[in-house]
Amino acid sequence: MVDKVKKEKVARQQMKEQDPNVRKKNFQEVPFGYDLETAQLEASRCIQCKSPNCMKGCPVSVNIPAFINLVKQGDIEGAINKIWEKNSLPAVCGRVCPQESQCEGECILGKKEEPVAIGNLERFVADYAREHNISNSSASCKSNSETKKKVAVVGSGPSGLTVAGDLIAKGYDVTIKEAFHKPGGVLVYGIPEFRLPKEIVSAEVAMLEKLGVKVECNSVVGQIVSLDELFEQGFDAIYVGVGAGLPKFMNLPGENLIGILSANEYLTRTNLMKAYLFPKVDTPIPKGKNVVVLGAGNVAMDSARTAMRLGAENVKIVYRRSREEMPARKAEIHHAEEEGIELFLLTNPTKFIGDEKGRLTGMECVKMELGEPDESGRRRPVVIKGSDFHMDCDLVIVAVGSGANPLLTTSTSDMETNKWGYIVADEETGKTTKRGVWAGGDIVTGAATVISAMGAGRQAADSMDKYLKFGW
Repeated sequence: MVDKVKKEKVARQQMKEQDPNVRKKNFQEVPFGYDLETAQLEASRCIQCKSPNCMKGCPVSVNIPAFINLVKQGDIEGAINKIWEKNSLPAVCGRVCPQESQCEGECILGKKEEPVAIGNLERFVADYAREHNISNSSASCKSNSETKKKVAVVGSGPSGLTVAGDLIAKGYDVTIKEAFHKPGGVLVYGIPEFRLPKEIVSAEVAMLEKLGVKVECNSVVGQIVSLDELFEQGFDAIYVGVGAGLPKFMNLPGENLIGILSANEYLTRTNLMKAYLFPKVDTPIPKGKNVVVLGAGNVAMDSARTAMRLGAENVKIVYRRSREEMPARKAEIHHAEEEGIELFLLTNPTKFIGDEKGRLTGMECVKMELGEPDESGRRRPVVIKGSDFHMDCDLVIVAVGSGANPLLTTSTSDMETNKWGYIVADEETGKTTKRGVWAGGDIVTGAATVISAMGAGRQAADSMDKYLKFGW
């Protein structure tokens, strides 16, 4: 088959998906993934560059050509072990990482045609490994040679899980402290089931536990125990990866009306607490007929698509900039529009309107146009005079960003934070100003991608290893 496809130009292999009219009424995953034959066909498109740019675009430096070549040969166990050398969460990354702007964005093929579907192939390999009970044998061997050094990882999001996986493989005694009742961090509470099934996250965490990582949930570090107390309990080093889950609002008139809530709460109720199963579960969630989501990032897309699945008749995304500036992945925008979600671009809310019972009934808006560039070089949105209009809505979800989680940082006075409340940490190592403590992910950088948080976790794990062997 390989010789044949070399003679013919092979188009990028698309994953089959649920029909939009079907999927917008369920929470099942949208793409179905590759089968082996399709994966091998896609892998055959890789030209095996001598100096692969795709690796430069990967924050954790996966050897992409090597794993793709193993897929092409049909050695899927070899492929997953090659990925595991650098990435402990491939099934997650294959689904939610912005490959189009990272590894695939650097693919040489992309200069003349569509790039190799690196993310789809990573997903296929990880799913195949899970379905065939393939375990990370090399990490298992390393983790058996335990030292007496103990590490606490605060937070079980992507950066924390990466640190835990890397350090357990280096032989350390690793314990994850998670505030919620389930591990996974933003992977569990932030990303909907239809984009990242929770069984995938559970399987990734279970593999770390199999290697020896201990996971303690309902453990709110900064409240029930401090970092200093963790040291007193015998931990030799601590990694802080608590994310940036503090909701942001727009401070508009009427923002306290019933029917306005943050995307953080909306998605946490839906994803972590499974409110979409109410009343089978005890968690209620507001449902609206006319829903508006403010913002245009991935969180906004997730909120809008969730609202549609919860029974909304109309869902609108309101964003004050142009389509080209929407921060969400193109695939997520495409899926949202396929499902009937309307985009109101160059539009900004100015006021929320309610009835005599204090319930939201609508929103006043203005149209915008792009003016002169601001300090960042982006053209500044400017209000068009006389463009005011009313938009009916009974539920508004605010998805305009989030801030630093203050629970831990406010209880740790000797760990420096910046003016926004994020932890100050060395860019190369993750070292904080507190001896023996590292930090990474959103609590350092602000909201970013899963894979960038994992990259920060990998750098921190290497630095922590050196500290535990040679000192600060």
